[in-house]
Amino acid sequence: MSTEPKAEGEAEGEVSQTQPKEELDNSVLVGKKPVMSYVVACLTFFNAGKNEVVVKARGRAISKAVDTVELLRRSFMKEIKIKDIKIGTVELTRAEGTKANVSTIEISLVKEKE
Repeated sequence: MSTEPKAEGEAEGEVSQTQPKEELDNSVLVGKKPVMSYVVACLTFFNAGKNEVVVKARGRAISKAVDTVELLRRSFMKEIKIKDIKIGTVELTRAEGTKANVSTIEISLVKEKE
């Protein structure tokens, strides 16, 4: 088991997709948990020495990802800046076999030098 902090979750009815471990080293995957869980995960990454954290979400969790980033920037670490925002769509195959287009977002955060 890895001792690195990771926050993972999935929105209802979605099928999980595997991603390479290197890509998840500084990623927070937003899902069903409360917003503060993801804020704490981001804080843990930054306090562990990471200079960049990527907050990822899809579907209904997108608004929670935005809330996470804004709460982190405004209340906890004012030196964090948004480096990049990527939006897109992925086609998922649900458990019953139907296909659905689901929106995605990736928000890259960087800690500026003081």
